[in-house]
Amino acid sequence: MNKVAVIDYGMGNLHSVTKAIEYSGREKKGKIKAFATCDKKLIESADRVIFPGVGAIRDCMAEIKRLNIDKIIEDAIKLKPVLAICVGMQALMEFSEENDGVECLGFVKGQVKHFDKNFMDSNGRRIKIPHMGWNKVKQVNSHPLWKEVPDNSRFYFVHSYYVQAENEMKITGITDYGARIISCLTDDNVFATQFHPEKSQEVGLTLLRNFLEWDGERRC
Repeated sequence: MNKVAVIDYGMGNLHSVTKAIEYSGREKKGKIKAFATCDKKLIESADRVIFPGVGAIRDCMAEIKRLNIDKIIEDAIKLKPVLAICVGMQALMEFSEENDGVECLGFVKGQVKHFDKNFMDSNGRRIKIPHMGWNKVKQVNSHPLWKEVPDNSRFYFVHSYYVQAENEMKITGITDYGARIISCLTDDNVFATQFHPEKSQEVGLTLLRNFLEWDGERRC
């Protein structure tokens, strides 16, 4: 049984994520079990962990700290594959500009920045915030989660802040939205996406299917 724990700290679209995992693994014929929980023992018993997130980073970090999710995630990424989604990705960084500045988990060196007035579209107009809808993801480094995902596939985004990582070798996908932004990155056992794979139709399901088979190594 491949058990996938979706971390529940009250700030994620848990139903969509768990259902997408179960659907993407449907050919496994009942060998995939996805469940939402904040229980440390259940998360420790899982083979894989998903760290989702929506909403304001201040509220997310408050709940993460209150429930000791930070410690659970720190332990998980040492031992098993972890997929971070949207605000879950942003929470991995050191600091976010949102809510007048919030200290994040610091598991990945870098910051979360706000789309400023210098971000313009191809017609010279300021981009709309939030970045919401479908956009292309350019694969800039190979990774097992890109298996059978065509380069420049469109994924679904909803966010007003974007990630800047110090180490460009950790970047695995970029997207053009007024400028180059990081749409996904990897760090050891973590693969993190700014987009929502669970809302990204077939390419998203393919990525989730790859996650169910990923052993945490970056090799392809």
